[in-house]
Amino acid sequence: MAAVFLTLTKFIVGILTFSLGILSEALHSLLDLVAALITYVSVNISDKPADKDHHFGHGKVENLSAFLESILLVVTSVWIIYEAVHRLLANNVTVEISFWSYAVVILSIVIDASRSRMLFKAAKRNRSQALEADAVHFSTDILSSAVVLLGLVFAQMGYHKADSFAAIAVAVIILYISYKLSRKAVDVLLDRVPEGITELVENELRSNPAIRCFHDLKIRSAGSDTFIRVNVHLSSQMDFETTHRVCDDIEQRIGQLIPRCDIVVHAEPE
Repeated sequence: MAAVFLTLTKFIVGILTFSLGILSEALHSLLDLVAALITYVSVNISDKPADKDHHFGHGKVENLSAFLESILLVVTSVWIIYEAVHRLLANNVTVEISFWSYAVVILSIVIDASRSRMLFKAAKRNRSQALEADAVHFSTDILSSAVVLLGLVFAQMGYHKADSFAAIAVAVIILYISYKLSRKAVDVLLDRVPEGITELVENELRSNPAIRCFHDLKIRSAGSDTFIRVNVHLSSQMDFETTHRVCDDIEQRIGQLIPRCDIVVHAEPE
């Protein structure tokens, strides 16, 4: 609802004032709407449990949606830069500044601050990359809106090229954020080990007196879930029941350290 409202308002004010900075913000808000819809759908799908066709669940749908969001951001940035450079070369663009120019940008900053804070809390609580991508997206909107606001101030002072420079600054900010989002999403899609998880698991395994040694530790993530597999060497004198209890204890202790963790411990005799 916030994205729909801001998109329509920015487009109307941007067209009336001929401000590329505000129009670039309107396109940014339109992408926010698309991104919010993608996130809503992906979070619903990723919450589905594992089935016969998806044994590890549907968590990677979240990471795929974050990657799609980054592509949308890049496309928008390229258009903004192209249009801004065209205006600078044309050298005959006059921006009409009004009360509504300032009002729509300031309103955008207030709304983006509230929804980014809300999304960051939800992302942390649910360990959701899709929600985190949206939160980062909206938090950068605050910075880009501030740049546009600065461009409007300079345009009102008679330096109309400042509007185009503000639009380029917005595009650069968007490109940087899209790079970070896409890199994080691709890492998960390619099963890269989540940062800091390996050390956490290894420290826990080394602190367990029953484990003589361990090997073939494999970790990957999908959406909010983390999957771990490891081989541990235990005393060959242990009976089957004790061995099973030790493995259960390892899984439980690591599960307490890493929420939504699926662990498989394979025991071998030392």
